[in-house]
Amino acid sequence: MSDNTANTGDMGGHEEPTRRDFLYLATGMTAVVGAGAVAWPFIDQMRPDASTLAQASIEVNVSALEQGQSLTVKWRGKPVFIRNRTEKEIEEAQAVSLDDLKDPVARNQNLPGDAQATDVDRSAGADKENWIVMIGTCTHLGCVPLGQAGDFGGWFCPCHGSHYDTAGRIRKGPAPENLHIPPYAFSSDDVITIG
Repeated sequence: MSDNTANTGDMGGHEEPTRRDFLYLATGMTAVVGAGAVAWPFIDQMRPDASTLAQASIEVNVSALEQGQSLTVKWRGKPVFIRNRTEKEIEEAQAVSLDDLKDPVARNQNLPGDAQATDVDRSAGADKENWIVMIGTCTHLGCVPLGQAGDFGGWFCPCHGSHYDTAGRIRKGPAPENLHIPPYAFSSDDVITIG
């Protein structure tokens, strides 16, 4: 019994940290800091640069656009078509039945995703039906369509022959969807804010 009582003091006690434990801890912490320093440039490159942040939204003055005129601006590296449509173009677009459309969805980021491709839902709204703002890349393979061209007087993609009407709706050709409409709003009667 006397042998068992002699070792009881060591069973519940803590050992003092040794120099070896300190070196393991210091080496591990140095490795973690070093890995972080190596990984930081790779993580940091994923943030958008200053030029991208500057283009998050743009303001476009459209006061000089007469009816029947168009303007192309660059937003987030993509062309955006802004058109002040004529009364004739509006009437032709309104006369199109939704049953005649290849894509009956508006593709307007300012409206719910299931909004129909009526002329009003594709334009700037009931009080500004003459204005239409669209991302100027064909929904087939991303070419830039030509304005006031094609079988429907809207846009024509010369790459593969897609025809869009004056509301930017696909009417003929391989494109699967209407030209997309970016988020935008009139910040005044003459200024459109895109983005």
